[in-house]
Amino acid sequence: MKVVAIGFSSSSIKLLEVFDRSNFIDESYLGSSSNQEYKNVKGIKNLNINNFLKENWRNVNVFIFIGSVGATTRLISSFISSKEYDPGVIVTDKRGSKIIPVLNLHHNQTKNIALKLHNLIGGEIVETNNSSLENLLNLDSFGENWGWRRSGSTKDWSKLVINQSKNQAISFKQFSGNELWKRCKSSKNLNHLDDCDDIYNQELTFFVGIKKQCQTTWHPPTLWLGMGCERNTNKKFIQDSLNQFLDDNEISLLSIAGIATVDLKKDEKAILDIARDNQWPIKFLTAKQLSKKNVPNPSQAVFDEIGSYSVAEASCLIAAGKDAKLLVEKHIVTNKKFSGDRAGAVTLAIAQSKNQFAPSRGHIHVIGSGPGNLSFLTIDAKVALSECPVWIGYKMYLDLLDPLLREDQIRIDSEITEEKKRCEKAISLAQEGIKVALVSSGDSSIYGMAGLLLELIQNLDKTVRPSFTIHPGISCIQLAASLAGSPLMNDFCAISLSDKLTPWEIIEKRIKGALLGDFVVAIFNPQSKERDWQLKKTIKMFLEKRKKETPILIARQVGRKDQKISFRTLEDFPYDRIDMLTLIIVGNSKTKLVGNKFISPRGYL
Repeated sequence: MKVVAIGFSSSSIKLLEVFDRSNFIDESYLGSSSNQEYKNVKGIKNLNINNFLKENWRNVNVFIFIGSVGATTRLISSFISSKEYDPGVIVTDKRGSKIIPVLNLHHNQTKNIALKLHNLIGGEIVETNNSSLENLLNLDSFGENWGWRRSGSTKDWSKLVINQSKNQAISFKQFSGNELWKRCKSSKNLNHLDDCDDIYNQELTFFVGIKKQCQTTWHPPTLWLGMGCERNTNKKFIQDSLNQFLDDNEISLLSIAGIATVDLKKDEKAILDIARDNQWPIKFLTAKQLSKKNVPNPSQAVFDEIGSYSVAEASCLIAAGKDAKLLVEKHIVTNKKFSGDRAGAVTLAIAQSKNQFAPSRGHIHVIGSGPGNLSFLTIDAKVALSECPVWIGYKMYLDLLDPLLREDQIRIDSEITEEKKRCEKAISLAQEGIKVALVSSGDSSIYGMAGLLLELIQNLDKTVRPSFTIHPGISCIQLAASLAGSPLMNDFCAISLSDKLTPWEIIEKRIKGALLGDFVVAIFNPQSKERDWQLKKTIKMFLEKRKKETPILIARQVGRKDQKISFRTLEDFPYDRIDMLTLIIVGNSKTKLVGNKFISPRGYL
């Protein structure tokens, strides 16, 4: 994706410099050749705006103009053609106080850039489209983050969007793909069509499925294409045969999840090229694997050649997984009349999977949500959350983020002990092509979900691994320390007393090591109703090595509504006030309490 920022005058130079330092704006320009003093500003070049737009209007995904809406409108008016081809356009004033999307806001990329600008410069996003103002589902774009591809003319989709904004009833029918989206509040004003003879003749209707005869359809990737061919069959012949095969069966190419074939075709250039051109994965199966699958049209000739009675039918059924059904039986296309482009033979079949499959489209955003107060949530995390239609996490953590949840997003809650299930669910949805937020409190890499997720992903075959991004968060250690003074100014460590995942023998060794090294020690998960002896033993170990006057910080629910901070000493430890929501910081030999501030000297004085 390419994002370009253009300032109309020298008054925009300061904002352009901020944009140029961002990680989501690719190029920054000043559209005024007369301002010679700004020609040498690093990263910002002068240009003729009109000429630049002539050359790049369709090569840029989002334009950001710094200036007035009126000037922008006059500038771009001659280039506007249709929603389908036009880039997103955002206007902001020179101070960045207002951020106004003026073109193609319905595209997710435009909305995301507007949000990133808001987080970068603090400006207010001014939206005037009804979908945003009335929390309506963005009919022509919502499916992208669910891993779907859209067919139908921009005109027909715009008709749906316009009529929806007029409070007219919009209907839909889903035949395949993930149905979690129906749980979002924005979908509740849509009319779910029942099966009927004239379902495809309904007015103001969109579909979710594999068929191509509908004017407005989202296509989940649920079909596996089984393919066999004669050696060195021409690519164009295979592609033409495939297109005709799909047309004959009224199936959209956009619903294909991937190709499946026998492993003898690993070097078949035409198949490899077609998969690459369409961005499809290929599943190669052995003859032994194929021979175990019963098919309606076995072939003795195929068996004599490779050791299995089927390639196309068997491979697509296996690739489609459990509960797959053979949607279209094998079809053989041959043409021996011609040489060159039309030479060869290909066998095609299609199976439908119960689940979507598009790992390359899915993504897992591992979110460190901070201690709880939304003011401590990072800009990076906010942007990531905005891109994900599905949020997964422990219920209490999601409750804290709930004010940010839009009506076109859903949350999947789980219990405190279900960390593995959360990760597995996130992986499963991302493999379907869905963008998922996996939420931890604090920082996801500090006793959070990041490590577990990475372990599980690395155990998967590379062909089915979804991509992921880890978004750091403010840990309760950092917040507690800032509230108390500077307890972490010297070397420190963090130790969890929970022995559910780590044997107590190991925990005890770590405590002894921290004491030997005179570390400031942060203690997580100190005490629960079932675990009441570990903390007592830990404090006893500290008393054996450190002064009884050693200051201790007790921080409970930091960053949340019931936040409490108190100071004690090792000899005056309040065991009865400690639970799993408490963080304890124990000072080292140099730590002191001055007034109500915790100080661990670094050695500067």
